[in-house]
Amino acid sequence: MSSDLNPSDTTPLHRETQAVRAAVARSQYGENSEALYLTSGYVQPSAEAAARRFNGDEDGFTYGRYGNPTVTSFEQRLAALEGAPACISTASGMSAILMMCLGLLKAGDHVLCSQSMFGSTIKLIGSDLAKFGVESSFVPQTDLSAWKGAVRANTRLLFAETPTNPLTDVCDIRALADLAHSSGALLAVDNCFATPALQRPMSLGADIVMHSGTKYLDGQGRVMAGALCASEALVNKTFLPVLKSSGMTLAPFNAWVVLKGLETLELRMRAQSTQALALAQWLEAHPAVARVFYPGLSSHQQHELALAQMGGLGGAVLSFEVKASDADQARQRAFHVLDAMQVLSLSTNLGDTKTLCAHPASTSHGRLTEVQRQAAGVRQGLIRVAVGLEHLDDIRADLDRGLSSL
Repeated sequence: MSSDLNPSDTTPLHRETQAVRAAVARSQYGENSEALYLTSGYVQPSAEAAARRFNGDEDGFTYGRYGNPTVTSFEQRLAALEGAPACISTASGMSAILMMCLGLLKAGDHVLCSQSMFGSTIKLIGSDLAKFGVESSFVPQTDLSAWKGAVRANTRLLFAETPTNPLTDVCDIRALADLAHSSGALLAVDNCFATPALQRPMSLGADIVMHSGTKYLDGQGRVMAGALCASEALVNKTFLPVLKSSGMTLAPFNAWVVLKGLETLELRMRAQSTQALALAQWLEAHPAVARVFYPGLSSHQQHELALAQMGGLGGAVLSFEVKASDADQARQRAFHVLDAMQVLSLSTNLGDTKTLCAHPASTSHGRLTEVQRQAAGVRQGLIRVAVGLEHLDDIRADLDRGLSSL
């Protein structure tokens, strides 16, 4: 914690306070903004101290691949926001997932995932890890009976994303945690869409919370970062050795940028969620739109569960399908809407203060097979909108340029 927090005061701090105060102690210079430490190595006080630190018997920084004070500040702050005992960061969200899998799984183990997850996650677990003997199954996100039926004796990990990318499916975190634990497995939850501003999966029984800090934690599309929040044992005994060996280390500058982004996370998520709900309601009434996917809408199949788990808000991401007679026309019409935009950004990222729109079937889920895309519900007419902070009237008008001319 920062030195301006009284260590003798055990009164729990509110999340908003942790978002701007949780960090390593100030240096001797008394900086108010957390310091950016750009160094690849650290001078040791003695050979004996160096030996103890490299062996993990004494706290202290040893080498840039193993740790950095700025990176530690980010980890401490995110852990505080998630209500987690510990956190370890990585160079990107996908590297955080890889670290989790390398730390927990071996040849012959089985991981059970939602079939609605991010396309790169499906490919990493379903294809890349399969080459090394890790088995995987993918089930409908919202069907608890399907999860139960797919658990095996060798299942070591259940992995869900809630809400999912891009169809915003929501899972019952507590129910999946109970299922995982009764089966001798762990539950990991991708919390990128909701963030700890809206949802804290560990309070609902999850063992691991995964983040792509590239998204809302940064909030302005500037850098890439990833993180896993979990118990101290998982972080220090399971994940840290993978980090030290693999070098998927978060750069100090990127850590500093995301650290500062966390200070406004609560404000941004609430403002952007409010905008997203209003936009979803407008799209739902638009004659050119076939369907809108957004947890904040009463038409969403897990609406009540989503609001209960996400603090009464639906998040800042929605998707919608344009009306079309077949897949070819749907793709053509979706492209027309995106190409007609003059204000909003055509970009596959999300979590920015700028509204970002994308065509998942040809981008984020483009590497999947058609069977995998269909299983995930990602059809050719689907457009994902990560709602930013522009004026709502301008967002609607820009989307309507294409929608009204279909």
